[in-house]
Amino acid sequence: MPTFQLSENVNIQYSDHDFSNPWDQTEAILFLHGNAESHQVWFNWIPHLARHYRVICPDMRGFGESTPMPVDHAWSLDELVDDAVKLMNALGIERFHLVGAKLGGTVARRFAASYPHKILTLTLAGTPAANRGDLTERTKAWTLEFETHGVSRWAKQSMQSRLGAQFPTEGVKWWIELMSQTPVSSQIGFMKVIPSSVITDDLPNIKCPTLVITTQGSALGSSEEVKAWQCQIENSKLIVLPGDSYHVAASHGDECAQLMLTFIEQAAY
Repeated sequence: MPTFQLSENVNIQYSDHDFSNPWDQTEAILFLHGNAESHQVWFNWIPHLARHYRVICPDMRGFGESTPMPVDHAWSLDELVDDAVKLMNALGIERFHLVGAKLGGTVARRFAASYPHKILTLTLAGTPAANRGDLTERTKAWTLEFETHGVSRWAKQSMQSRLGAQFPTEGVKWWIELMSQTPVSSQIGFMKVIPSSVITDDLPNIKCPTLVITTQGSALGSSEEVKAWQCQIENSKLIVLPGDSYHVAASHGDECAQLMLTFIEQAAY
């Protein structure tokens, strides 16, 4: 995998896929994964999109093959956005489509609001509300869990609601193994800050065409609750798929990718 040196002590690993016609002027898509994930989670999106677009999938700092973060690292949405901006600038990509899943969708909304001139379209697949309320007690419980048991037990316990009742058993095992590789120091610091980030004020500042995808039984909120924040994005569309997973980007990856492809083709940007 290519490596981007973000700073003296932090490297970002990323995958870069482009199977478009070499004579075409190909637009790019930047993918932002969720908590305790990596570039690997986009395996069922890439085949649909890389024939037409250049697809960039970084491992967020602290996760995947990128540099782990110390437990006392001062996490922030703005820093994660800045990391992505620096990567795309280094690749010479000025404007691009943006995709975020789970908490990657929280980062993506801040990104689109902060850099409207860079984002052609925004796709949010299974992302939480803009304000999740007071998570103080949950944060304490998460921290104790990771300090005591690492990431694997939490990943296993949360997997049914994450992927839904219909997800194949072997797939569940793969996801647990992937998430269990997350450095504990990164996970503790990230979960203390990013899930409780409030981005309510960012929503009206997102100006690009935006696609929001969720499921009927998502634990991140009912379709009406998702619509409540989605409708604050002026040029946005909500699609609700059948199912009970909250990680629709994983459970319905092929369908999400096709929906996004159609959305981009029809969007005016």
